[in-house]
Amino acid sequence: MAAKLKKGDKVVVLTGKDKGKKGEITQVMPKDNKAVVEGINIAIRHTKQSQTSQGGRIPQAMPIDLSNLALVDANGKATRVGFRVEDGSKVRFAKTTGDVI
Repeated sequence: MAAKLKKGDKVVVLTGKDKGKKGEITQVMPKDNKAVVEGINIAIRHTKQSQTSQGGRIPQAMPIDLSNLALVDANGKATRVGFRVEDGSKVRFAKTTGDVI
């Protein structure tokens, strides 16, 4: 099945501690059904200092389940993703506005 959410998509969080926040997908993990969104689901990682990097408490975006994310349409609202065939190829479109994504 084709992916409804891809790297670079603008999404809004539907549930959880970051509900209502918007961000851009930086990484998608289809096997785990998760995605990493910039600025969402931040956790503090304690790292040891090395020659190349400074140690300490570093905030890091953790994966969030794809079912808790929705694509943001042109109006800035959450929308569902549909698929249709245009010119012989399958394209994604926003269900609320009908715009091709």
